[in-house]
Amino acid sequence: LHKRMGEAVARVARKVNDTVENKTDSLDLANCKLMTFPVGIYKAMRSVAEGIHRISLANNELKSISSRFLTTFSQLTELNLAGNYLHRLPEEITSLQHLRAIDLSRNRFRRFPESLATVPTLETIDLEENEIAEVPTDTLASMALLRTLNLRANPVSPEVRLLVRPLVPFELLLSPEEPIPKA
Repeated sequence: LHKRMGEAVARVARKVNDTVENKTDSLDLANCKLMTFPVGIYKAMRSVAEGIHRISLANNELKSISSRFLTTFSQLTELNLAGNYLHRLPEEITSLQHLRAIDLSRNRFRRFPESLATVPTLETIDLEENEIAEVPTDTLASMALLRTLNLRANPVSPEVRLLVRPLVPFELLLSPEEPIPKA
């Protein structure tokens, strides 16, 4: 177990070092078995944090994202948090004033994370495979730049489907409806 943990830590450290040394604009920590965002990364990346525009933390074991993460990487344009155990976002998501795309698919959201509506630059929200039944149509209608909202594989109620279509000026992706069984 310790050997595997050591390998995982080393892999994360290598990825962070690559990003810092090559001054790339992305940090890929997907598939690293992370349960939290490692605090040591903040120090390691202090000099380049402002230049990071894309972060992938997909397919980890994150249960939450800290406000410090969002305020440290406030220049993000893309954030991939797919395949984790997230069920809410901190209010500090509003500090991501450049965020264009967020992938929250395959998580544990029961409601649409309304704090996303305060991110003025969002164009794409992926919430596929969550547990969302209610969709705040008023909130979504106010998101000027939103182009795509993916709610496939969510238990979205039929009423929402009918309401949303005429109200929203963006592409709404929903799973095909189950045919209503004949009595």
